[in-house]
Amino acid sequence: MFRHIFIYRLKVLMKNKTMLFWTLVFPIALAAFFKLSFGGLVEQGTFRAIDVVVVEQAKQEGFMDVMESLSTGDEPLFDMTITELETAKSMLEDETVAAIITVDETIGMTVNQSGFGQSIVKSFLDQYNNTADAVSTILTSNPSAYESIANDLRSRVTYTVEEPITDAKMDITLNYFYALIAMASLYGSFFGMEEVSNIQANLSVHAARVNVAPVHKLKTFLYSTSASFLIQYSEMLVFLAYLRYILNVDFGDRFGLILVTTFVGSLVGLSLGAFVSALLKSNEDVKTGILIGTTMTGSFLAGMMFGDMKYIVQTKFPIVAILNPVNLLSDAYYALYFYDDYVRYSQNIMILLIFSFVFCAATYMIIRRRKYASL
Repeated sequence: MFRHIFIYRLKVLMKNKTMLFWTLVFPIALAAFFKLSFGGLVEQGTFRAIDVVVVEQAKQEGFMDVMESLSTGDEPLFDMTITELETAKSMLEDETVAAIITVDETIGMTVNQSGFGQSIVKSFLDQYNNTADAVSTILTSNPSAYESIANDLRSRVTYTVEEPITDAKMDITLNYFYALIAMASLYGSFFGMEEVSNIQANLSVHAARVNVAPVHKLKTFLYSTSASFLIQYSEMLVFLAYLRYILNVDFGDRFGLILVTTFVGSLVGLSLGAFVSALLKSNEDVKTGILIGTTMTGSFLAGMMFGDMKYIVQTKFPIVAILNPVNLLSDAYYALYFYDDYVRYSQNIMILLIFSFVFCAATYMIIRRRKYASL
């Protein structure tokens, strides 16, 4: 009996073009749009040397030596060009450089707009001028201290050490794609809604026949839901393959756990749809609207439309982040990619499994108690 119902349900679901569009084609199209829109954001997560032009109006060998050291090496702070004042002004107007550094009796700068690069240049010049003023004051009162000061400046000690918390490459676009995967998983709720509707005799003739059939309706529900879950999980695997091999979205090297996470996400989506459909006695359009509204609200709070929203919710309203399955699922993917341990990932998966259990248990309790006076 299981084989008959399972195969029959697979055939029916595969012919439902509307369902297949929203659960597979729509996420794929949205992912392609994300790739086109966010392609340049990756560069924002990496630092590049700041373009500056230096105009020497007086000799300042010490300053020029410092600038030369900061403009060379594997990770230079500045990309320095030395030229005349008129040429420098032209370069600044064309926005090919962030600032003009004027070397005279004092060191100054000229900018035509504010920004990250200009702020760094100003901070550097302020620090250099303050240090130069302090050295000048000390040497005025104690000329013999020159050698000691020079040695101190050459051997400045850094008391902090940069230690990366992970070897993963920083990519600020990943959260958008991970939230999109979570949204697609929650779209599996349409399958869950459909399965519950098909055993509610007051909603369709098909459901009425199911209720009078010799097979218990809960068994029919489980067999049919197995077919829905297979299609939903298969669609998610196709979607993951599209993201990884066509759009080159990075998931890290824990591919086995990526599949487990996707499995859990599909389960949560299906159980959520079944719960909402069993709980509400409204028609299918109302249930669909509630599921779409719930999923899209969760996606927004998880940062799919506005990346900083995820941070805002987690810091200001942490309980909302915990109760949002879209956020939990996207965060599980991110934890697998970014963190070396499994603490954060395990917490997310555990809460998702609790959600799924609650939804399934509540759906069972509602369905088993529902009786019909006549069919």
